[in-house]
Amino acid sequence: MTISTPGRICLFGEHQDYLGLPVIASAISRRITLQGIRRSDRQIVLHLPDLGLTEQFDLDHTQPYTQTRDYFKSTINVLKRKGLQFSKGFECNIHGDIPINSGTSSSSALIVSWAHFLDQMSDNPMNLSQKELGEVANIAEVLEFGEPGGMMDHYSTAMGHVIYLESTPELSVKTLTPPLGTFVLGDSLEPKDTLGILARCRFGMEAVFQKIKQTDPSFSIFDIGLEDSLSYQKFLTKDEYSLLKANIEDRDILLEGKKLLSTSVATDQSHFDQRFGELLYAHHLNLRDHKRTSTPKIERMMDAALKAGALGGKINGSGGGGCMFVYAPQGAENVADAIRQQGGKSYIMQVDKGTVRHEDCPK
Repeated sequence: MTISTPGRICLFGEHQDYLGLPVIASAISRRITLQGIRRSDRQIVLHLPDLGLTEQFDLDHTQPYTQTRDYFKSTINVLKRKGLQFSKGFECNIHGDIPINSGTSSSSALIVSWAHFLDQMSDNPMNLSQKELGEVANIAEVLEFGEPGGMMDHYSTAMGHVIYLESTPELSVKTLTPPLGTFVLGDSLEPKDTLGILARCRFGMEAVFQKIKQTDPSFSIFDIGLEDSLSYQKFLTKDEYSLLKANIEDRDILLEGKKLLSTSVATDQSHFDQRFGELLYAHHLNLRDHKRTSTPKIERMMDAALKAGALGGKINGSGGGGCMFVYAPQGAENVADAIRQQGGKSYIMQVDKGTVRHEDCPK
């Protein structure tokens, strides 16, 4: 059986889902593919040629976990708790064309593919929906190991297309089908600074919330207006207010983005494309100037892409390195070349479907 799952980019809401705010993400046409067969014994043998690794263990030895991120075992354990049974092991070859460790959710796509494969190849398949596979992957990668992280990566890669995800007051995932054109992804080839960025964007913002609530217990990031937030300047540092202002503005950028992307057919495609690009870049400026997630190289790549005809774009993922992307419905080849000239690796891509079995894929 062959399963494939896409990577993803975050369109709006970057560094906001862990604050309880919504997010809009898109699956991309770069995928992880898992090909596997059932073995005659109870061994799990996983070949990962892209990483130069092979992982092997017995189905009877999935606990305790033997490594920090033992995702292959944790996925089996999560599915067993849901009632799936496995009498035989599997041998799989896993490869992909999603940039690794660059913020495009290659690890989440891998776990979703593995969960999808295990469900279909178990003794008693449940035929889990794409949304349910996203939930399984989130539990296996985040909750099982007590790691920080939102749900965007797992639901976006599992469900595909463009999704609007709310986690507060309760989980809600909606698929959007906007008339989006071509994107160009640019990998800076710089390692991400996930922990450093999280320390500022998540923990720093949570500290700002606590500070504000000591004076204003009714404060809520969900409905505070930008003008109303000015009253907090007197007891916040300049840097703290900068973070607060950026999160309020990004929240409102997402709301306008949701309204724009909720249309399936644009009455004026040129206006749609132009405004979408502007919103992406407005989000990028907050990430760059206030949340400080960009790098000089990513800025050179962004500037070159915009000069080559891209309508807007943003840094993607945790930041401090990794990827950026731009929206280029016209002239994508020129934009990709401009990114390469700045030392990045570029990929032309479109919005893509979610996790699928090979025989379910269109010819």
